[in-house]
Amino acid sequence: MPKSNDSTVLDLPLPARRHETLGLVMIRRLAGHGLSDARATMLALDAAGPRFRKLLLLTRTLVTELARSSRRKIYLAPCCAAGMTRDEGLIMSLIGGAGLDVSEALTDNTQPNTAIASAHALGEELSEIALARGWRR
Repeated sequence: MPKSNDSTVLDLPLPARRHETLGLVMIRRLAGHGLSDARATMLALDAAGPRFRKLLLLTRTLVTELARSSRRKIYLAPCCAAGMTRDEGLIMSLIGGAGLDVSEALTDNTQPNTAIASAHALGEELSEIALARGWRR
């Protein structure tokens, strides 16, 4: 029986901040097109300049850790979609600093996993990029 979050419906609006939207699009690209997606790499290079490798590595790590730790499908929208699925909303909450309860809701896994640490590190990196680029004041 499908759960309420087993849906590709775009229930949520895109993140309001540019750096959060960047993170979401990169996650969508890497999850949908593979960890070596050239467009995700170009997004990281354009946003972070010489520090693009760190941003790309943290995003790849998060996607990999979510895939490894999840006991269910995580639904993502296409990279150009004008909204977010509920699962993407949970991922963005993790990136924003949420904890075990959000991770458990996303992955149906009660065991602590490294996806939380990866998400928090990605969130910090995105915030640093936003400050450096003047996207956030």
